[in-house]
Order: sequence, then structure tokens, then C-alpha cells
Amino acid sequence: MAVAFKEWQVVCDALASGRQAILLRKGGIHEGREGFSFAHNSFFLFPTRFHAQLDQVREGSFQQEMEWKPGDILEICHHAEVLFAVTLQNWEQVSRFFPYHIYTEETVRERFDWSGKGMSTGSIHLAFVRVAKLEKPWRLEYDKRFGGCRSWVELPEPPDGLLLRSHPVISTADFDGISHEIHVLAGG
Repeated sequence: MAVAFKEWQVVCDALASGRQAILLRKGGIHEGREGFSFAHNSFFLFPTRFHAQLDQVREGSFQQEMEWKPGDILEICHHAEVLFAVTLQNWEQVSRFFPYHIYTEETVRERFDWSGKGMSTGSIHLAFVRVAKLEKPWRLEYDKRFGGCRSWVELPEPPDGLLLRSHPVISTADFDGISHEIHVLAGG
């Protein structure tokens, strides 16, 4: 089985364009007793539409559509590799990442301050990721097991060679520069 990370379509678009190279997550309602973690170092990006709220991002656009329903055909177009993940517990440090994502400050602050599902208030998970575009979209029929407020979903086995025919969305030189900046901000 393959693993996918569910994220708003508008954020997947920002990751796909190279505009964003970090993921910020507190966790979903169905994360389990321990709460959320970046438990997988390699995953496909699974675009969601239900929670995509234009007022929660600073840029990007999307068509206001209903969330996927069983039988819909969705396209998986990108894969991500986590280079490092950290839990941030200092709002000042979190706010320094503002240029590296498209969320509004209010959205990040709300997530940072939320407590529950194994996470205390005053914390948020950050993952620095390298995103690659698949040569061809992987078309899947949406199944109800993909639904719900959870971050991770299991997908069927991907087509042979799917990842071998992918390419990074950010050039190596540009990515190296971003990597240095992100490591400095994360304290590494």
C-alpha cells in the first residue's frame, strides 16, 4: 500500500509550484489517541476540497467545490519526501516561517493554540519537504475510506515506476538555498 497526506487543494498547488516547501499541521479529528505526527517520510499529496477556505490562505485560488464523493475520479500528481520534521513550541519561531507558506497568520495561530488529540496548546508540527511532480497523474476512484478529518490515508499500490518518472518542482540550486534558510529558522 502507498500512503498519502491529505491537504487542501490550494496548499497542494502551492507545493506543486514551489511556492511552499513546508507543511504545518496540528492534526485532524480522527488522528487517534496520540495525535498527529509526520509518521511517514515519503508520501503522495492527496488534495482535499472540503476544508479549503479561501479566507484561511494568503494567496492561491480554487473553485469552491464539494469534497470528493465515492466514484469521483481524483488525480494524484505529486509526491513528497520529508527532509526533517520538528514540533515548534514557540510562537515567535513559528511566525518566522510566514514567508515559506500560504496560510494566513490567523490560521496558523489558531492551529498553534488548539489543544486536543495528544497535542498541547502552544505547539505545531512542521515538516520540510521536497516535492516531485509525477510524469503522469495517478488517477484513482475516490472511496469513502479516504474521507474524514485525518491526515494520512492508505492508497492502493501505485503503478510500476511511477516515482522513477517524477522530477522535483524546485531546481536543486534553488532548493539548496531554501533548505539552508529553513534549517536556520528551525534551529538546525
